[in-house]
Amino acid sequence: MLSILRVEEVELNNTKHNMIIERTKKEVIIRLSPSVDTKGLQQLVDYLTYKEATSKSKAKQLDVDNLAKEIKVGWWAKNRSRLIK
Repeated sequence: MLSILRVEEVELNNTKHNMIIERTKKEVIIRLSPSVDTKGLQQLVDYLTYKEATSKSKAKQLDVDNLAKEIKVGWWAKNRSRLIK
């Protein structure tokens, strides 16, 4: 089964850009113009990868923030002498 979720045509800098989002049983397919900025596209892919990886997580944001802080403090303690001379 294939369903097209959205077709959007946008004009930017006198150029038309099309975006098509399709859903199949196994995947979601996003079709973009080849002129899309690859850096921005990579950031989007990274975000979607993160969302997929964390979609079933039961962690609360506060727990994630505390873990990140703990990791940063530990990293700084290990690397401070190497970076500050």
